[in-house]
Amino acid sequence: MSDLLWCDVKEYFDPDVTGSLPDLRVPGTSAADWQTLLDLVVERGWSHEYREGATELPLPRAADVLARPSDAECPQLRVRPAEGMLAIFRFLADEEIDFDMDLRELQGQERLDLFCDFLRTVGRRLGKPVFMDPEGACGHPFLAFDAEADRVVFLGERRGA
Repeated sequence: MSDLLWCDVKEYFDPDVTGSLPDLRVPGTSAADWQTLLDLVVERGWSHEYREGATELPLPRAADVLARPSDAECPQLRVRPAEGMLAIFRFLADEEIDFDMDLRELQGQERLDLFCDFLRTVGRRLGKPVFMDPEGACGHPFLAFDAEADRVVFLGERRGA
């Protein structure tokens, strides 16, 4: 059974309404949570690529990435949890896992189900909620993995600032 029905949320998955790269985040994290995420990527066998600038490197330990100098370029981890679906994680701070996904890759019920499965997998492993905000409107989530309910939920009319 699907967590969400496409007909109920499709307006929020319109790149012209929400932005093509909405902001996804897991607040209240630590370097240990980042490491848990990196371990999950490897365990699940998700295709991934770690980059610092234009240089592709082997997947490092989270503590090493998060300890980089403050003026260093922000590394990113590009993860493909399913064919045609890309999550781009940015190592901005240890206290929040921040990533983007392209809404153009998440159209229709089948893709929505894959997306919800990805959020559930990440949220369950971390034991934390995963929020989705319109692009550039952090703090105004319209969708989330609810760790207590153990499912992805639509939060309703919480768009934009």
